[in-house]
Amino acid sequence: MDELSRRKMLITGGTLGALGALGAASPAHARALWTWAPSGSVAGRGAGLDPEYVWDEEADPVLAAVIERGDVPRVNEALRQWTRNDQPLPAGLPADLREFMESARRLPSWTDPRKLQAAARFTTKRGIYTGALYGLGSGLMSTAIPREARAVYYSKGGADMKDRIAKTAQLGYDVGDLDAYQPTGGMIVTAVKTRMVHAAVRHLLPQSPGWTRTSGGQTIPISQADIMVTWHSLATFVMRKLKDWRVPVTTAESDGYLHVWQVTAHMLGVPDEYIPASWAEAEAQSRQVLDPVLDSTPEGIALTDVLLDIVAELDAGLTRPLVNAFARYTLGDRTGDLIGLDREPFWQPLISSAWPLLVAFREGLIPLPLIPQAAWTVEEALRRFVLLFLSEGRGIRLEIPDANRPS
Repeated sequence: MDELSRRKMLITGGTLGALGALGAASPAHARALWTWAPSGSVAGRGAGLDPEYVWDEEADPVLAAVIERGDVPRVNEALRQWTRNDQPLPAGLPADLREFMESARRLPSWTDPRKLQAAARFTTKRGIYTGALYGLGSGLMSTAIPREARAVYYSKGGADMKDRIAKTAQLGYDVGDLDAYQPTGGMIVTAVKTRMVHAAVRHLLPQSPGWTRTSGGQTIPISQADIMVTWHSLATFVMRKLKDWRVPVTTAESDGYLHVWQVTAHMLGVPDEYIPASWAEAEAQSRQVLDPVLDSTPEGIALTDVLLDIVAELDAGLTRPLVNAFARYTLGDRTGDLIGLDREPFWQPLISSAWPLLVAFREGLIPLPLIPQAAWTVEEALRRFVLLFLSEGRGIRLEIPDANRPS
């Protein structure tokens, strides 16, 4: 049976497959049946098929063919020249890949330029929070998402975590770029390349003994459900924490931030029927797909340790205890325990008391003339320094893998 036929069988048997998985799983790891209604999506309708059994029918066969033909090196060489949204696709791409990319680079018809502009204003004023939450919140939370932790650990990127983090950071920073989806921006490029990487990993990872041994019965990684789990660990988690921290966000800015992530989900290949249309729908979906799956794995704990060492290396003043404490403050003790963060009896109470005061002080300054622009300039300089450090001065290249992590 070929790969696509096998996927169709899994999709049509989605409900039975989910019931079988529940029966085989222990109660602590049982996955709830998909009940989120497509009426709450940006599409407003849909078949209601469980995204656990949906992958990327457009990208997957194309990238599998690219890998099997041995085209990965020349494709990666060509893709290095493609860095801006308004650039034509580079020469030298195989015809099937070029056709896919020309389609994949088109923004959805429902893209709202005004909301994207509001997202840029949001980033100008709140970039320091989103940056901290992406790094010491979402980034560490990913190690408590078992499937994501194992997919990262056993894929090629798991062998060089600094490079892997740099590429993930690039996506997060590109989403928040003031020109993200403008012609001069780079988010379309980043999204399409990331979508292709996901498709390549779907083809390669089932060949990894380490992954198949620990996948919990999943035969093809990075389902649409998995992508939405990661989406919520970024967008929904950040907005939730901003509310917890009492950061004032206008309705227009909140809607804009949601919209830029809605567009990003679409550009990553997520069908519109799975993309929440509002923050209320995002919270409802997150409670079903993200919150219950957080758990501890050996791979996640190992990745956490590597991540924390890299953060501490970035700034010698950020000692491991301080990073542990801020991450626990951001993620909560339950997630902190799952990923093996040490408890810090000195730093934790201090951060819990000081951070709200720092937020209040900064928000008191924001209304003053030129402060948002000045803050953005400083934060942008820090962003570029972080990316330069993570890439070790070589530049960050999103490249299609042609192998898994070496044994």
